[in-house]
This record gives sequence, structure tokens and C-alpha cells, in this order.
Amino acid sequence: MPASFSPGEMTLAHALAKSYPTVGAAVAEAAALSATLTLPKGVVHVVSDVHGEYKKLRHIINNASGSLRPLINRVFANRLDEAEQQALLAVLYYPREMIEHLGGQLAQEEWRRAWVRTTLRRQFDVVRELARGYSHRHVTRLLPPEFKELFEELHDEPAAGRGTKYVDAMLDALAAHRRDLAAVRAASRLIRNLSVLELVVAGDLGDRGARIDKVIDYLMVQPNVSFTWGNHDVSWMGACLGHDALIATVIRISLRYRRLSQLEEGYGLIMAPLEKLARTVYADDPAERFKTKGTGLRDDLLMARMQKAIAIMQFKLEGQVSRRHPEWNMGHRDLLHRINKKEGTVEIEGRVYPLLDTHLPTIEESDPYALSVDEQACMERLRQSFVTSARLWQHMNYVTRRGMMYMTRDQAVIFHACLPVDEAGNFLSLEVEGQERAGRELFDALDSIIRRAFRKGAEALDADADWLWYLWTGPVSPFFGKDKMATFENYFVEDKDARKEHKNPYFKLMHDADFCRRVAAELGVADNALIVNGHVPVKIEKGEAPVKQGGNAVTIDGAFSEAYGDRGYTLILAPDRIALAEHYHFESVRDAITAGADIMPQVSTLRSYDSPRLVADTEQGALLREQIAALHLLVRAYEEGALSETVA
Repeated sequence: MPASFSPGEMTLAHALAKSYPTVGAAVAEAAALSATLTLPKGVVHVVSDVHGEYKKLRHIINNASGSLRPLINRVFANRLDEAEQQALLAVLYYPREMIEHLGGQLAQEEWRRAWVRTTLRRQFDVVRELARGYSHRHVTRLLPPEFKELFEELHDEPAAGRGTKYVDAMLDALAAHRRDLAAVRAASRLIRNLSVLELVVAGDLGDRGARIDKVIDYLMVQPNVSFTWGNHDVSWMGACLGHDALIATVIRISLRYRRLSQLEEGYGLIMAPLEKLARTVYADDPAERFKTKGTGLRDDLLMARMQKAIAIMQFKLEGQVSRRHPEWNMGHRDLLHRINKKEGTVEIEGRVYPLLDTHLPTIEESDPYALSVDEQACMERLRQSFVTSARLWQHMNYVTRRGMMYMTRDQAVIFHACLPVDEAGNFLSLEVEGQERAGRELFDALDSIIRRAFRKGAEALDADADWLWYLWTGPVSPFFGKDKMATFENYFVEDKDARKEHKNPYFKLMHDADFCRRVAAELGVADNALIVNGHVPVKIEKGEAPVKQGGNAVTIDGAFSEAYGDRGYTLILAPDRIALAEHYHFESVRDAITAGADIMPQVSTLRSYDSPRLVADTEQGALLREQIAALHLLVRAYEEGALSETVA
């Protein structure tokens, strides 16, 4: 081995040589990557706390958080009137539904031929505008294989100088096999995919809103999605692995908001065992404190009894987890043994409160955290249903693989809730696998545990899965950030002080610029960082603002779901600025097609740049420079004879 190369360099060169077997191939790749550094950075959209609100999320993805409408206005300003622009936008947002809406007209062959030709060429006017910010290879990767040649010809048609006959002939051939409308749908997807380089969801995909399954289905067909996990995500992930306490949690919340369709229709989970328990053990229970929100097909009283039945099971199962892990100091939340059934009271943190509901038939004084025979049978059947749902596993495995505790994107540090601290802003430690960890080390250790739990799967359920429960509700959980989750108190105690959940000091310190700089530096961004969190809805009606007083932290939980407030935010990381788009209610796809209904957000600029930021200025740029350096190493190894080129 030539002395100018270390063993590590030779290992890297050998690995790269498999993909770039000649000097020419390596130099060509280095040149392409070097050119990419000069392009504007890709647009990243960050949303948070979707909470099952599939309809609105789909529209925000389809309209690129409101950016497509002004783009269409600009591109077609002197060519299309308002009605024509609206018709084009309807095709871009909802191509399948728009095609169905035009069904009668599309049945006329000449009308259909003219509509497809016109629509596709207008779509590619938009594609050309968007493609300016990307490398040719990136655009090519987004082309659907079956329409790759057609789309390349449409893209190049104005420059080719040969008129429209060539592409028209391709479209006529597609129409003969009824594939021309599929090309229109594919072109709309291409435009949406070019509008945003990456979509980041900063936690909490489900609960409260209607369908977490549809939320994840739609995210899975987007080209580049990443997650930072939230506490509602880990509750579903743990339930998928068969963790009893988290199964009970997921079911209870679904019942509270009458969202059983996501369990039964979405994931094929059976609720019959719980319904049986409600009809027998709680047959005469008025369950006044457990009335559900919303409407549904099941009887209201039955739903209330089901919610109560699973809530009691949840409290028992959580007590079991807490007692398995005394190191978590969660014993103060074990409340069932503090109930005095004779007096109808409960002791919480040294104070005695009257119970609002004293009908507790399954809680035994001798062992209040043990499931009754009926509860045990119910839970066994529920667990089996959860761990055998192939679709639930597919979805949660996707969220795990694409997710992480935190991420950085172009000076933005993104994580769901908080980095737990004390009142002075010192990072709180948590014992993880026998070692105290705080700050970034805590994030990294918990990230490893989550991934390990999913590698093991439901068949090897162990203490790693218990960590998912702690992350859902624990006081030093970076996903939760409160001293307690007062679920029991909200059901059983009238006193508002007992119900109050106290936030970690992090949420107050976010207004301090120096504190935010220290948090960002801890997570790897030293200069001009912007901390981005969700988790805590911004209560605009109470005078709260998403941007914190110090100016370098923003909360993007804008009450996305109808249950929270029906607003929401997208943080837009663009080449020329960082902006915040505030959304509002979206009515329906039908209204979008027939009446032009849209979500045109109110957009405010948080930061602007004197010159557009390039790929070279971002984390992606740093990775590309490392790849370029490695390719230059490979070229040198070829040129100095340390490696031989492989010529076909």
C-alpha cells in the first residue's frame, strides 16, 4: 500500500470504487456534486401536532402550504383569467377528484384530448419554473417511470423547436389505452414534489383528530418525509409493540374523541372485548364523568362505559409499570391505592379530595393495581389484536425509521417538546441504563432505546418498551415536559388545582435568547440558530404568539386539529427567508374543486437573508463536501496506482 494513504483512506477508496470504477466516473460525480453546492437550498416545510387531522394535512401538502397559488398567479399572470387559474389549481391539488368532477365532459373524446394537452402543457410551465432550483438528476429521480420519456419531452418542448406534434402523438397513444388522465395526475404529483424538498413533522401524528392511519398513509407516498417523535407518537408505537398501558392509553383517547374508526377500519383492531366488559361489569354505571366528545354510530352511554372501563385498566397498568421502575420516581402518580372507597375520597400529594365517581367495581383494596379476571381477558384479546395488525406495524415501523429525537435543518434545531431543565436552566439528568444522562446525551440514549425496541418487536417485549410509556408521560421526558399527566384528576376530582399540570421551566426560558443559544449549541448549531418546537398549542386568542420574546425560538403547534382550535402553522425554511404560515379551517375537497376553497395562510417573515442561501450553506452542503473530498481521494488512489480502474 502506498505510504501516502492510510488504512482508513484505502478502506474508503475500495468502498467507493464499487460505485465509481474509473477516474472518469469519480471525477464526473465530484463535478456534479460541486455544481449542486451552487444551487439554492431546497425548501423545507415543518409542521407539528397534526393529531389525526388528515383532511387539512392533505390540503396543506397539496397546496404546498399556500405557495402554489401565488406561483400560478405569477406564471400565468397575462395568460389565464381567474377562473382558468382556479381550474388549474384544482387539478394540481386534487387531480383524481377533479377528473371525476369533469366526468361528463371527459367522456367526449375531442374535449378530453384538448383538455389533456392543454392541462399538461400548463402543468409543465409550472414544472420548468420549479425545476430551476434543482439539479437535473434530482428532477429525473422524481419522474414516474411510466411517464419518464413523456415528461422529459414536455419539459424540453419549448426549447426543442419542433412544435407540438411529437408530444401530441405520444398523448394520443396514451389516450388509446386510457392512460392520458393518469399522466395528468402524475404531473400534479410531480409539481407538489418539486414545491417542497422535504416535509418535516415535528411530532404527534395522531389522537384527537379523526384518522392517524390516513395521515400516515398520505405521508408515506410523499417523496421525502422526516419526523421528530412526540409523546403521542411513542404511545402508538408502544401500543403497536403490545405494551398494555399504552394500548389502554391509545384506546381511551380514541374513545374520548369518538375516533374508533381509526382503530377498527384503519387498523382492523377489535373493540368487542372492551364493549363486552362495558356491557357486563359496567352495565348499570351512568359513567357521567366519561361522556365522549363528538358523535358516532355507537350508543353514547355505551361509549362512556367503554371509556371508563379502559381508563381504569390504564391506571392499573400504569401503576404496574411505575412499580417496575422505582428509579423513575413516578410513585406519586400511583393513585388507586390512595382511594378510600368507604369515604369516597382519594389522597393526592398529601391532600384528600372527594371522588366525583365512586363506582369502581374492579378495584380491590388488597391489590388495586391487579386486573380483574374480566379485565385480564379483555386486555389479552386487545393486545393480540394490536400486535397482529400488519398495517399498524407497517405504519409505526415507518414512523420509527423516518423519525428521530431531534434534527437540524439549515440553522433550525427541531424537536417536539423540550430539553428538560431546572429553574436555573441547567439540563436535567435521567438515569438511562445505569448512567445519568442530560442534554444531547439524553436525546441520543433515548433515540437508541426506541430503535432497539422496534428491532426486537412485540415478541421480545421488555424494559425498552416501558421507556416508551415513560416518554409518553414522565416528568423528565423530552416529549412531555410536565410534572404529571392529570388524567385521573380530570375524571375524578373537581378541584382545578389538583388537575393543574406544571410545565418544565424550559417553556418559560424559551423567551430568553441566551438560554436558546445554549440549547442550540448543545444540539450542534452554534451560530444564529432557531429552536423549533411543537407540543404546546399557541393560544392566540389569549394573546400568545408563536415567536418567543428572545426571537430565536418558535412554537409551531398552532392547534392543527378541530379538537384544539382548527388552525396550525407551517414553518417554511426557504433560500431567501424563514417564514411562518398560519393556517385555518379547511372545509372540503368538493368545495376546493367547485368553489375554489383553499387555505391561503397568513405568512410572516421571521428571518430574511441578504442573498439566497445555497446548498453550500446548509447541513446537506457539508455532507456533499465530504463526499467530494472522498471522491478526490479515490481519484488520487487511481492516479497513484493504489487502486486499479475497472474498465468494462
